Amino acid sequence: MGNKRVLSPAKDLDWSAVKYEPEAVHAPHFTGFMLKFFVMLAEMPLVSSLIFSLIKKQNRVTQLLRNTSIPEPPMFRPEFPPQDPEPRVVVVAEDSRPEDRVSVALDCLPPYAAPSSWTHDADAPFRYWKIRDYSYAYRSKLASPTIVAEHFISNIEELRKTKPEMPYLISFDAEDVRKQAAASTQRFEEGNPISVLDGIFMAIKDDIDCFPHPSKGASTFYHEVREVHKDAVSVSRLRQCGAILVGKANMHEFGLGTTGNNPHYGTTRNPHAEDRYTGGSSSGPAAIVASGLCSAALGTDGGGSVRIPSSLCGVVGFKTTYGRTDIAGALCDSGTVEIIGPIASTVEDVMLVYAAILGASPSDRYSLKPGPPCFPNGAPQENSSILGSLRLGKYTEWFNDVFSSEISEKCEDALNLITKFHGCEVKEIVVPELHPMQVAHMVSIGSESLASLTPDCEDGKLTRLAYDTRTNLALFRSFSASDYVAAQCIRRRIMHYHMEIFKKVDVIVTPTTGMTAPKIPPSALKDGETNLQVTGSLMRFIMAPNLLGLPAITIPIGYDKEGLPIGLQLIGRPWAEATLLRLASAVEVS
Repeated sequence: MGNKRVLSPAKDLDWSAVKYEPEAVHAPHFTGFMLKFFVMLAEMPLVSSLIFSLIKKQNRVTQLLRNTSIPEPPMFRPEFPPQDPEPRVVVVAEDSRPEDRVSVALDCLPPYAAPSSWTHDADAPFRYWKIRDYSYAYRSKLASPTIVAEHFISNIEELRKTKPEMPYLISFDAEDVRKQAAASTQRFEEGNPISVLDGIFMAIKDDIDCFPHPSKGASTFYHEVREVHKDAVSVSRLRQCGAILVGKANMHEFGLGTTGNNPHYGTTRNPHAEDRYTGGSSSGPAAIVASGLCSAALGTDGGGSVRIPSSLCGVVGFKTTYGRTDIAGALCDSGTVEIIGPIASTVEDVMLVYAAILGASPSDRYSLKPGPPCFPNGAPQENSSILGSLRLGKYTEWFNDVFSSEISEKCEDALNLITKFHGCEVKEIVVPELHPMQVAHMVSIGSESLASLTPDCEDGKLTRLAYDTRTNLALFRSFSASDYVAAQCIRRRIMHYHMEIFKKVDVIVTPTTGMTAPKIPPSALKDGETNLQVTGSLMRFIMAPNLLGLPAITIPIGYDKEGLPIGLQLIGRPWAEATLLRLASAVEVS
């Protein structure tokens, strides 16, 4: 075999010998002129080969993909072993009506206490009306969707005049919002609202179809090559429940970034600090929810793109099991790592939106054999018993590998409260081969993104892309077909390890991100930036759910000393959304 390294089969791993290796990403950080110059070099075939060969060698990518013999066969999309059913849940049919599923989810929530929901802590910097607050106000004639629509429209127009601008939405039609609100108001006046989501304002990420808005993927051209004729499946389900869809939310171009930087439409600012990034790629959805303008939003998550911005903006972001929601109508609908997921200010709101959009596609039902969708029973005695039996896995060295110890300390505090009040057991675990997992994810999402964009790049549209997008595509072009196959062999190894971990614990617990919201360099606003060190910190804990298709949720659990939000991530077994929602609700109130 020469100098080729030969891996032992994953099933033969000596778990006691697993050692944690902190990751340091070696790559240049460029903005402004230097970014443009770097892109010019990166798109020259011979020079590009030298640049990326060096970067991949420094980051041990070449050694892993080309100089290593991996014994496992490839896994080209998630393959899950059979799972035990979740205890004490309410099951719904995948092909039931969205409004019926929402009604079932609503019945699973604790009783709504109207008086307490209208009293807020005056010292809290961010205060939100929940979905049930709006529904109560509409039914009690304390407000109407039309009144809320006018406030929303006024705020959006005002934000466009602020300095710096807050570009939450790429596509917005005030008259369409008024029309939807008027229809919802009429339903309430007639005493016939469709569901608890009737009249609830939601934003849709710009890579998910929402007719009649174009889907640009926050680029300048994609609407020219792909017309939108109908809603994405998830969007049509929300519309069927009476939700008011306010438009298309800003994002990192084509989802190929973790900061939310977008030189085409303006970079979305973090509502907690306007000089900070929101995180990406679902920057607009997370920011518009965190600002209080929308109760919920839909994002896509292929590399933490729902969870990262939700964590940095202090809201809840939910990534479902791969295939749990039908991704048809999203720009990434042919990928193997992406899902469509909800963002909201509270866990219960995320659950209500999830109830509306869930339901696998016919092909995924056949190939993935999903467990039945279900919701946690909200009865206090039920929750107390189930929570007390949960085993939470924590890999301490990984858990503590964060930019600031404030992050791991706040997450540790949240774990301690859960164990104190609910009796959950925290068990020490190890997660093998974290670096190979990161490489396999990068090659998988990168190759799939490149495949979808290559026809347009070869049709002369490459120069219309943002410079950081072009940098990423140049990197992805350096991967070969054999690299992609090697990454899928690694995917099978990592799946084996995680299924072994889930024999010992029910949930894996980590910080959501390795840092809080990074500052926006002023020089990055016009032309963008490439900063893989920041990307590495933001993505440190989020890749297993994408590469392996596992469900995960981020819950805000506090702030650092600069007032920036910190998120705790829960990663569950395949199809175990109800367990995550139950535990996330307990974290939220602890």
